[in-house]
Amino acid sequence: MSRSFAGTLLAGATAVGSVLVVPAGAIAAPVEPPGLVIEGGATQPVFARDAAIQETVYVNSEMDSDGDGQPDRIAVQVIRPEETDAGLQVATVMHASPYFGDSTAPRGNLIVPAHFTTWYDDYFVPRGYAVVEVDMQGTAGSDGCATIGGPEDVRSASAAIDWLNGRATASYSDGTPAVADWSSGSVGMIGVSYAGTLPIAVAETGIEGLETIVPIAGISSWYDYARADGIAYGGFSGRYPESLARYVSSPAHDAECETRYTQLGDAADDATADLNAFWQQRDYRDGAAQVDASVFLVHGQQDNNTKTTHFGRYWDAITGQGVPRKLWLHDGGHTNPFGSDLVGRDTVGRWMDHWLYDIANGIMNEPQATIRRPDGTTDTYPVWPAAVTQTSFYLGGPDTGAAGTLLAAQGLAVDQSFTDNRGQLEYPMTTAPETAKPNRLVYLAPTLTTARRLSGTGTVEVRFSATSTSTPLTAMLVHYTNGVPTRVVSRGAIDTKNRTSLTTGTPLTPGTAYTVTVRLEPKDYVFPVGSRIGLVLVANHNEYLTTDPLAAGVTVQLSPSRLLLPLA
Repeated sequence: MSRSFAGTLLAGATAVGSVLVVPAGAIAAPVEPPGLVIEGGATQPVFARDAAIQETVYVNSEMDSDGDGQPDRIAVQVIRPEETDAGLQVATVMHASPYFGDSTAPRGNLIVPAHFTTWYDDYFVPRGYAVVEVDMQGTAGSDGCATIGGPEDVRSASAAIDWLNGRATASYSDGTPAVADWSSGSVGMIGVSYAGTLPIAVAETGIEGLETIVPIAGISSWYDYARADGIAYGGFSGRYPESLARYVSSPAHDAECETRYTQLGDAADDATADLNAFWQQRDYRDGAAQVDASVFLVHGQQDNNTKTTHFGRYWDAITGQGVPRKLWLHDGGHTNPFGSDLVGRDTVGRWMDHWLYDIANGIMNEPQATIRRPDGTTDTYPVWPAAVTQTSFYLGGPDTGAAGTLLAAQGLAVDQSFTDNRGQLEYPMTTAPETAKPNRLVYLAPTLTTARRLSGTGTVEVRFSATSTSTPLTAMLVHYTNGVPTRVVSRGAIDTKNRTSLTTGTPLTPGTAYTVTVRLEPKDYVFPVGSRIGLVLVANHNEYLTTDPLAAGVTVQLSPSRLLLPLA
């Protein structure tokens, strides 16, 4: 929880902990500096954003990521209420990112061309917070080389947290010392995508002063970002860590970081896509036991960039450690839903108020999960995922036409086969489930007479053999209405060479039967009355995965193969 801060009381207000509560009808006297104003359990925008102090400081880190013999200095942009120069101490909302580069750079590839372009400063500074934006090492104004998820990323943001807590030194551009004497020491990190990944990575260290994180579309394991259990996702087989490092790198660092960026590409091991030491170092879920900060996870259920695997598996990890947590799922893609969602924005504000200013606003007594549905409605739930057992659907033979069936019990020991089509797109994979197609298998459950809610992670257990030494196996969970695919609800895939280990692939023996488990992406989705739950199996999926040219024929043994779903 937050440290104490100094401020002057408003007339008619009473001090409660480190904040001020204004009773109804109280009139604020013109005193300096004013303290925070709390109404309805939330800080109020009483500080002038236009008068806020802005400054750039350079924090001394304890790393030398570019190997020049000098510790990297991390550039930190600060905006804080004017009253902090008159003794007011405030908590900090931190936005760390590799994307704060100069929009005039020759490569012209910047995503965020300047600082303070999000809603964070406009929202939080008037409510009595500082907002700081941290340039990840090797990017924008910071020294060093980008390492894409490596420990240097963590040290960049950690150096800023240490400075805010008096544990690190900093200076202005002219060399004079910069002291954060206005800082209460309490920090909450927030960001989207890579900037949502850094809070997860830093929280794993248990650093003192980081009280909460709000990762939006954040990565919890870089391997799971680039790979689907042994297969590179589409677009991630071309030395991805190296290409991203070059993308975010400040042009001033290109020459000195050239060798290091090449090493990132080598370490990715695109040839096998196996899980190696490089990727294991970039798994932030394995440090869940060290997480001391509370976590407010935000993710889009149609995010095909940072897939829902990241929030789902991270949620499971921190749940097992008893971390205070909240979940907000929206029906969009790789976006920040709070750019236009004012209710969600205020929820984030109340979350920060509680965890950074100890405001007893009841937010931890509210429903744990908020789910925005495809039709625009909102559901809330006391816990997530729902407390349900896995429902088994066994693969059965054709019922009518070419569609297989999803059965409540094992059916006959029948084999069904398909042939890989590397050029096949998802739409023809999933359409016309009653029509025979040589490059896929489809299985349909009976028409639902009651709605069923998917809540969590499903799996597909498949007994199969192949005509080649290598093949992906891709599964799609589909919502069908009157024979038409309404939505591909979830996907999952595995390189069957990695059936027993993600660290070492073992080629298949053609004609030999194996069992693999395909992990579907976690989702919260409602299948309505009158719809059918469908499962589609293919090999390559070139809109989803990097193509395996060896894939050919696949035969599935329907018994004991099954789909398991956490259905309420």
